[in-house]
Amino acid sequence: MPGVALSSGTIDYQDTGGGGPVLVFAHGMPMNETQWRKVVPLLDGYRCVLPTLPLGGHRRPMNPDADLSQRGVALLLGEFVERLGLDQVTLVLNDWGGGQFLVSEGRAQRVARLVLVACEAFDNFPPGPARAMAAMCRVPGAVWLLTRLMRVPAFRDHRNGYGGMSLRGVPDDVMADWFAPATRSRAIRRDLAKFATSAPDRRTLLAWSERLRDFEGPVLVVWAAEDRLMPREHGPRLAELYPRGRLVEIADSSTLVPEDQPERLAEVLTAFLRQTGAEPAAGGH
Repeated sequence: MPGVALSSGTIDYQDTGGGGPVLVFAHGMPMNETQWRKVVPLLDGYRCVLPTLPLGGHRRPMNPDADLSQRGVALLLGEFVERLGLDQVTLVLNDWGGGQFLVSEGRAQRVARLVLVACEAFDNFPPGPARAMAAMCRVPGAVWLLTRLMRVPAFRDHRNGYGGMSLRGVPDDVMADWFAPATRSRAIRRDLAKFATSAPDRRTLLAWSERLRDFEGPVLVVWAAEDRLMPREHGPRLAELYPRGRLVEIADSSTLVPEDQPERLAEVLTAFLRQTGAEPAAGGH
């Protein structure tokens, strides 16, 4: 897997290549690019770029002084897009919603469109059920303990934890891969703890959200009907916040829509891209 050296460390990424419009996919905590493994093959004619962000599932630790706050990781994502020379990208988020802060920080010049798939928004950083885990990460040694607990099915599959993120269930080997870096590396655990405990207070989050109105590009908000982490009302509220927002709800899915409804997600994403001028390249990737 290629990597690109950024100010905070080296970011691994996958790139399907080709001459089609560029889609940049971000992932959740502590996941990696495999969160999109069911969707990317359905997007023929688009160049899909998938960075592995330092949210705990990354395989290379960041620099010890790296800013891995919500804002810091958003800016790192923007730096990644710039360093690869990508432009007019469609930024696709699921679970982690912090990529929106590129807009609130005035750093979204290379982003033409946003696709917000059942992600954190407004003051829901981290989502309610995940707040106990975030608080736990403040305790020395707790991230190590968490990686061990994730091996216990009753803990891993609990409906108020990762088990509630997918109605279908994330395969054990995929979830094991997400937690493997933090399991074996103290530096990765350090990075995970820095990010997990970084959410600002409610007033700050809502102030940042108000700045999202400045984004002039089209925005597709895809919300899951059976989501336990992202409030149902946040879908229409986000679509209304963005001047060119539109909402699609997907039934029979929880937060990880790419896991539960990949075909439907690819369908609505492709329709949105075509309707907003991002036609796929002839002949595919």
